[in-house]
Amino acid sequence: MFTPSQNDVRRFFCQVQAKLKLHQPLDGMEALAAPWVQDHPEYASDLHDEQEAIHKSYPPDAGKENPFLHLSMHLSIQEQCSIDQPTGVRQAIDRLTQELDSLHLAHHEAMECLGLMLWESQRSGLPPDPHQYLEALKKRATRKH
Repeated sequence: MFTPSQNDVRRFFCQVQAKLKLHQPLDGMEALAAPWVQDHPEYASDLHDEQEAIHKSYPPDAGKENPFLHLSMHLSIQEQCSIDQPTGVRQAIDRLTQELDSLHLAHHEAMECLGLMLWESQRSGLPPDPHQYLEALKKRATRKH
């Protein structure tokens, strides 16, 4: 199992942006990340300088979202859907996408659910509960927007 460090993740997204700017070919994982990088032009300055990105801090109380965490969550949700794990996640994201008329916004809804599941896990000391995550997603997918 590949477990990248925080620095690896930051380098990866910086390299994706650099390759996109230079119109260079992307490898498999970079090609999966590229649309999310392109969908978030507000992160361009964070992804511009790899060395600065490695050392930058994004404390929760600073009022600035961590772009590397956000982009990583897009990839995580994309992977969950591709293998339908937890079972039913693909259907819930598809339904959210239809309701919102946007895969991107559906991912953002899923991020809220994923973040809540992880927060609950940290708070309780228990493993993340994929059923809680899936139920939260299903609720969001069935409410009227």
